[in-house]
Amino acid sequence: MSKAKKQKQEQEGTLKELLGDDMLEQLRSKKSDLKKQEEQRQEEERRRKAEERKRREANKSFEELLNESDMDWKQFKDK
Repeated sequence: MSKAKKQKQEQEGTLKELLGDDMLEQLRSKKSDLKKQEEQRQEEERRRKAEERKRREANKSFEELLNESDMDWKQFKDK
């Protein structure tokens, strides 16, 4: 920052000084609430994706499960 900007900012005071204590507390509370809401939204999204994955896995046919298997079925084939 330039000297002029710093001096102007110092003259005006900091945001904390300009806002009242109760306004700062309201802003902190709102920030905390928004953070909790975001965490809840992310947790709900994670649960929804896990449930969808589980549902897709349960609905797979035997052929799909067999194709996804890493086992070499030729080893178990009768000769």
